[in-house]
Formats: sequence, C-alpha cells, structure tokens
Amino acid sequence: MKFKAVLFDVDGTLVDSLGDLADSMNITLNRFGFPVHEPEEYKYFVGDGMENLVRRALPDGERHVEAVVRKCLLSMRSEYAIRWKTKTRPYGGIPALLDSLTHLGIRMAILSNKPDDFTRQVVSELLPRWRFEQVVGERPPIPRKPDPTSALWIAGICKIPPADFLYVGDTGTDMRTANAAGMYAVGVLWGFREADELLMSGARVLIKSPSELITLL
Repeated sequence: MKFKAVLFDVDGTLVDSLGDLADSMNITLNRFGFPVHEPEEYKYFVGDGMENLVRRALPDGERHVEAVVRKCLLSMRSEYAIRWKTKTRPYGGIPALLDSLTHLGIRMAILSNKPDDFTRQVVSELLPRWRFEQVVGERPPIPRKPDPTSALWIAGICKIPPADFLYVGDTGTDMRTANAAGMYAVGVLWGFREADELLMSGARVLIKSPSELITLL
C-alpha cells in the first residue's frame, strides 16, 4: 500500500476534547434546568456536529423541541468558546506521528464535524507546528460527515486521488465517510468509540497507537 496523504478527524483522533465539550454542555443543561451527564456519556453524544450533541444531551421530551434546541445550541457555542482549550490537548504520540508524516513527505488535511470556526481554532492553537493542506469543519449548507462531499473536495484541492488517502478517525461516522469517499478507513482505538462500532461501519484496519499509522505507509 502506497498512500500519499492522510485525512484526519479532530476530536477523539488528534485531540482529547471530551472534558471541555462535556463541561460546556453540562453548564448549558444546568442553566436551563435539565439533568447533566457524566463525561464518559459524551463519548456517544459527540461526532455528528454540535447540534446533534445538544439534541442527544437533552431529555427525551425536549430534544425535538426546536426552540429549546436553538437556545441550548447558542448557549453551548458560547460556553465552548470560553473553555474549549481548558482541558483539550493532543493525544500522546500525536506530535511524533505528525513529525514522522511530515518527514516522509505525506500530505495532511483535517475534516471535522465540529463547527468550522472551532475546528480552525483548535488546529491553529494546539497543532501549530504542522502544515495541513486544508482544515475543514462543519460549514452549512454543505452536508456534514458521513456525506463524502467535503472529503472529496479536499482530495480535489490537493490533486490527490481519494484512493491515495488514509482516512483516520475514531467513530463510525468517520469510517462511513472514508468508504463513501473511496478512501482507506483507519479506525483509532484511543478515541471515543469501541472497535465493534468501527468495524461494523467499515474500518479497514484498527490501530491502538498513533505510531502504528506509519506501518501502513
């Protein structure tokens, strides 16, 4: 296998952002009198955009009440803007992996379902040493992952065929995106979801540490 580029997810793949996401949402829930959740529960709320995170965190009877969702989403964005890097850090081994990919001449890009402004902020402030060809978050009206539109757009901008990309992510959404775009789906086991979900969603291979990615190149 000879790959020329790697397309990374962000949350649960490059950075551990769970604590800040959970804290921001729990403050929002508490503000409006809703029950809060343990941080571990947020592993299953995240991955499909901030609006879906809000809906999943709300009580059953509220998550389809659009006025409630809208006010909670605004609050969540406001709280996350304050504390997005309080606890969030790159996972161990990620800096060394990015150094190795750079040394090998492998081109890198990022695609997240996190809102585009937050995605760019995370990358610019927590991963400033490395060059990413494109950094793309959720940008309505462009459909979010697992729709392959943005992944294919990135491949086109890079002038690299999708089949020459490793797609690296931690959720079933990422694996479905990779397969829909014709990229090689790599599931990471240090993130937010389990091996079964990744395999059932089309992971071609699972890796337990960032350094294992280099063996695929």
